[in-house]
Amino acid sequence: MRFTNKDITAQIIHASMAGDIVVAAAYSHELPHYGLEVGLTNYAAAYCTGLLLARRVLKKLEMDEEYEGNVEATGEDYSVEPADSRRPFRALLDVGLVRTTTGNRVFGALKGALDGGLDIPHSDKRFAGFNKDGKQLDAEVHRKYIYGGHVAAYMRNLMEDEPEKYQSHFSEYIKRGIEPDNMEELYKKVHAAIRADPTAKKSEKQLPKEHKRYNLKKLTYEERKAKLVERLKALNSAADDDEDDE
Repeated sequence: MRFTNKDITAQIIHASMAGDIVVAAAYSHELPHYGLEVGLTNYAAAYCTGLLLARRVLKKLEMDEEYEGNVEATGEDYSVEPADSRRPFRALLDVGLVRTTTGNRVFGALKGALDGGLDIPHSDKRFAGFNKDGKQLDAEVHRKYIYGGHVAAYMRNLMEDEPEKYQSHFSEYIKRGIEPDNMEELYKKVHAAIRADPTAKKSEKQLPKEHKRYNLKKLTYEERKAKLVERLKALNSAADDDEDDE
């Protein structure tokens, strides 16, 4: 799992003698294909990205029907049970340089991959909603984060206390008609769309007709030779003109 300011990258990689091989990959910038056009880097989007990766790799390995995972996210911890024919696909979480604090977005992606049907060794101590004092995961709090409830709560606070900041901070949400009350329904539709068709979509962007060049085009030997001849002729003609003037 890797996070940037604008994107979330989830990949399943295995090592080989020739180098690392990417088995499957999912990115949060793919989520607009599934109905989520804003908030592509928060905890809920990380869950969706992890879910997309899990369903995509299982479909590629023809294990998606055998391992459906946790179809409805309840916020409770979930581990896939082995089936009779094939063992579940096992992966190990690589967080990179991310600080593994409780409630970090990387664990939202982990939860999405778990609910998607992957077998990943984990503990529920780092999920959002884990109570350190009680040493227990509050499933309701975790569920709120999975369905963007923390974003909805922040939207409501700004609407009441700072309307101008709300208009600027959530302008893209307002433009698309996304309100705090329909946030959960939005994410439920996204989860269902991911499960319905997790295959990668081809980019609709068209390649530019002409590539811009910011450096000089490299000349061939013949072109360099002809350019040198022209330069020598120009110098000789300039020298002849000076002699005529004298």
